[in-house]
Amino acid sequence: MSMLGTFVWLVAEAGAEASEEGGFGINPDILETNLVNLAIVAGLLFYFGRGFLGKILSDRRSSIEAAIREAEERKQQAAAALADEQQKLAQAQQEAARIRASADERAVATKAAILEQAERDIQRLRESVTQDLDTERSRAIAELRQRITTLALQKAEAELPSRLNDDVQRSIVDRSISMLGGAS
Repeated sequence: MSMLGTFVWLVAEAGAEASEEGGFGINPDILETNLVNLAIVAGLLFYFGRGFLGKILSDRRSSIEAAIREAEERKQQAAAALADEQQKLAQAQQEAARIRASADERAVATKAAILEQAERDIQRLRESVTQDLDTERSRAIAELRQRITTLALQKAEAELPSRLNDDVQRSIVDRSISMLGGAS
């Protein structure tokens, strides 16, 4: 006996015992239990639905494969775009570094030029101040000389009448004449 035969025989025996006792059991009549009907429906679905389901599954598989290909293409495009943008970023960073270095150089040169100009301005101011001081000193000295001369003349004029009497006047005149006579 085959395995299926043994199974059917066991089912039949269990069903006979259950029906004799009036309890629950398995009905071995296949037509009554609609197993044949179910098998026919399943067979028809498999026979006729195989093409339909196969087409649906094939279409689904194709759409999934197309979506995967598109995703791979987008991934490659994104990777290429990322590499391109990274290259642009590196170039921008290099340009920024170059601009920064150029700005630093210009700042150093400008600083040096400003310091040099400031030094020239300071030197010019010193010379101007020195010249102004020399001019002021010369003016002050000239003014002091003039005052001293004026004071000396005033003092001489004030003392001259008291010191210059007739004897002193004659002596001065005689000395002057002798100097003139001795000079000729």
